[in-house]
Parts: sequence; structure tokens; C-alpha cells
Amino acid sequence: MSIKLQELRLAIIGLGYVGLPLAVEFGKKRDVIGFDLNIERINQLKNFHDSTLEVSEKDLQNAKKLKFAYETEKISDSNCFIVTVPTPIDDRKKPDLNPIKKASEMISKILKKNDLVIYESTVFPGATEEFCVPILEANSGLTFNKDFFCGYSPERINPGDKEHRLSSITKVTSGSTEEIANLVDKLYQEIVTAGTYKAESIKVAEAAKVIENTQRDLNIALINELAVIFNKMDIDTEAVLDAAGSKWNFLPFKPGLVGGHCIGVDPYYLTHKAQSIGYDPKVILAGRRLNDSMGAYVADRLVNLMIQRKINVNDSKILIMGITFKENCPDLRNSKVIDVINELQSKNIVVDIHDPWVDIEQAKESCGLKPINDLNVNSYDAVLLTVAHEQYKNMKPEEIKALIKGNGILYDLKSILPKKFADLRL
Repeated sequence: MSIKLQELRLAIIGLGYVGLPLAVEFGKKRDVIGFDLNIERINQLKNFHDSTLEVSEKDLQNAKKLKFAYETEKISDSNCFIVTVPTPIDDRKKPDLNPIKKASEMISKILKKNDLVIYESTVFPGATEEFCVPILEANSGLTFNKDFFCGYSPERINPGDKEHRLSSITKVTSGSTEEIANLVDKLYQEIVTAGTYKAESIKVAEAAKVIENTQRDLNIALINELAVIFNKMDIDTEAVLDAAGSKWNFLPFKPGLVGGHCIGVDPYYLTHKAQSIGYDPKVILAGRRLNDSMGAYVADRLVNLMIQRKINVNDSKILIMGITFKENCPDLRNSKVIDVINELQSKNIVVDIHDPWVDIEQAKESCGLKPINDLNVNSYDAVLLTVAHEQYKNMKPEEIKALIKGNGILYDLKSILPKKFADLRL
């Protein structure tokens, strides 16, 4: 490997929640091209607008060395390609590797001797060398670790989090040879002030990433199951967690709807790989099943209370406050609030949705409903506070309660409000 750190010419492939912050940070330090096939996205970024709201107009303007492109020929002179495309699951909850496959195929057509390809997309252990490298070799005619090299540095972006940013989160790095591992590590040290952690191999780095979210998924699944048990015992789960949290080593997880493109997806990459080598995961899949069932549980619990209060379920009107997968971000991917909506609609309930963060067209595509702008008092048989957006936290509890008719129900899934205002909490 003859290329030096200062000679690296970067191209970031995929400009979503992961790729854009990465491109911006590198663009403050060195020449970099941000590449995305979405022409509309590229045009927005050229005008300093990020629709994901992860990067500010000021940050885009400060990335003086960052250029944007959607044409492959514009990145053909690059010699370091960083792949940050999505790695979702399909309808059967199997890894959908098509985005990373297409990115690898595109790179392979312009791959040159001594080029470096770094993957950031979350994958199962072994995916880089067993799935991506053969694609790079087959289409380029080059030989891995002789003519070109690979690295893996898993993304740790937390959408909507303005405190834990790319530069302030320790970055795991790795490379296909010792020399490449050192090069990749030094490259990321340019932008990550929190420091880097050089893993001993690409597979170790891949495995480290996929278990981060698997661990969170299982911890939340445990708390969700505890919430179901405590609800049956008429014990307030939040009160139990507060009491247990007085012990120094009690982990502060909360019950909730586990969606998004990470926690609700990544465990399936690990279980897929485990099954392919002859092991049937038990704990991980049990946690996934439980978390995937929470949307139906939330809806059923609401309907049962409506019946108890003699509220006619058929044609009743319910307001959902928040439909993104987490607070303070516009991301609707794999939002489990959609599961709640679908369950309620299946019972002939009329559902209104409100969310100050979402794009109207994306909302209509995700759940077939257009978000309302105005919140009218005395209009709903039930209100579900499903996402803890700052806008909702800043509302007075009385304002939210006023939206409900007569003996209607306030279901505070996120325990945003004081306990006395909520009829139900998760």
C-alpha cells in the first residue's frame, strides 16, 4: 500500500443521516465529494438545506472543501470511498443487502490500484469481506489486499441528538491489513475529537456495531415485558423504575415502541448470520418478537379501557401525537407508531395524526394519513402521546387534556406528563 494519508481523495457514498454529517466534518478538513443518486437531495444540499435536520445551514456553509455530486464520473478520481448506505430488512425480516450491493457494484467500476473502500453501514460480521469484497473483485478485475484494500468503521449516529455528535463519539476503526488499519484510524482521527478505537479486525468491528443495538433492544424488551406484567398488577411502571433506579448499577431503560432503522433492525442482521452458521438464537429473537408486538399491545390496552368506560369504539375519534420513530427528528423509517395506527384503524377507529417534525408527503406515504396542524379542544375520545417531542413537553398538561371529550382517555406512552393527568401510561 503506497498511498499516504495526505493523498487520500474522499468520496462519501450515500448522504443520509450517516453520510452527510461525515461528509461535512471531513469537508472542514480536506477535499471530499458527497455522492448520492437522489438528484433532489443533492440540489437541496448545494443550497445548504438538509431535510433530515441533522446538519445546519451554517455547518454546510462551513464545510468549504465539500462538493456534491450524483454522477459517478464525478467521483472516478477519488481513491478512498466511504460507503454509508442504508442496510434495512425486508418483509421477512431478513437483511436487505441491495443498497450495499449496488454501492459496491458502482465503486467496482471505477476502482483503481491502491484504492481504499471503507464501509460504515451496519452489517453482520463477515459481510465486508465475504459479501462486498467479491463484488469489488469481480467487476474491477483487481485483487483484494494486493491491488485494493478495505476498512470498516461502524456509524454511531444518533438522529435528533444534538449533544452526542459524530466528532464527540468514540469511533471504532479497522482495516484489512495492519497498515490499512493504521491508515483508517488516522483518517478518522482528523475529525473525531473523542478519539478512536482500533479493532483487531474488520469482523470484530462489524460485530461490535451490531451488538450495540442488540443489547439496547434486549434491555428495552425486558422493560417492556415488565411493563406488561406491572400493568396487569395495576402497578405504575414508571414508579417502579424510579424506585429501582435508586441503586447505583440499575440500568435506566424505559418501556416504549422500538422502531427506527437501527435498534429494530440490526439484531436481525446478527440472527441471520447466526442461523446461516447453524445456530438458532433464542434470547435475541424473543426480545425482537416482544418489541415488535408492542404496537398491538398499546392499541388493545386503549380499546379495553374505552370499553370499560362505555365509549363506543366503532367510529370513535383518536388523536396520535407524534409518529416519528423517536423524539425531535423527522425520521419515519420503521416507526412502530404506525403499528398502533394500523391496529386502531382495523377496529374502525378514526385516527388523526399530529407531528411538528414530519414532512406531510412522507407521513401520507407511511400511514396514509395527512397530519393535522390545529389541535382542537373537546374533539377526541382518546389522545395518545406517543413521541416525546420537545413541543409536546413544553405544552401544559391542561392543554393536552382539553383536547379530550367527556370521559375520554389520555394515554401517555412516554410518561411526559405528571402521573395524575394520564389515564394510561406504558
